[in-house]
Amino acid sequence: MKKTISQATIDRLPLYFRTLRLMESEENKIISSDELGRKLDITPEQIRKDLATFGQFGKKGIGYDVHELKEQIGNILGLQNHWRLAIVGVGHLGGALANYTNFSSLGFSVVALFDKNSSVIGSAINGIKVNNVIEMNAVIAEAAVDIGVITVPAGEAQDVADLLVAAGVKGIWNFAPIKLSVPPEVSLFNEDLSIGLSALSYQMSQ
Repeated sequence: MKKTISQATIDRLPLYFRTLRLMESEENKIISSDELGRKLDITPEQIRKDLATFGQFGKKGIGYDVHELKEQIGNILGLQNHWRLAIVGVGHLGGALANYTNFSSLGFSVVALFDKNSSVIGSAINGIKVNNVIEMNAVIAEAAVDIGVITVPAGEAQDVADLLVAAGVKGIWNFAPIKLSVPPEVSLFNEDLSIGLSALSYQMSQ
């Protein structure tokens, strides 16, 4: 029977991974749950509980090996799969994502770009050609794309999602401010920037 893991635990894993990457870059070898908790404002008990969900980590009285724990959490997150991304819509946001250098350090690579604007089709970003959306099926198959990134206006997002699903992507990262409908076998994550800004506005207004 597959173990049920809370969404809250899953949401904290990238925070642990990011902090451990930073610690490793600063040449720290060992970290305790207390120190990790202070850096993230999470109780050490919660950290130990989260990690125990996936197995036995660290040594009592010594702490966690920073590199080893980072690698183990990275494997839990599936970052060792080296996912291949296609961005649909290379306007300001899509272009910025295409130029984002940290994707590769996390095990992701942008391998295809698409747009419907004739003024950008045929151009290149970071050496990657911008293809016409009508070529999506062929390009995604040839480039072995795993994840489609949607950065088009809300009114076009569902049509783009349908095209990505038909082309065979396994997951969609959606930046359009609209709820998308995808088959259950396709993973979907919505990144609505307006929600984050609205939440920040609320906090600042109190």
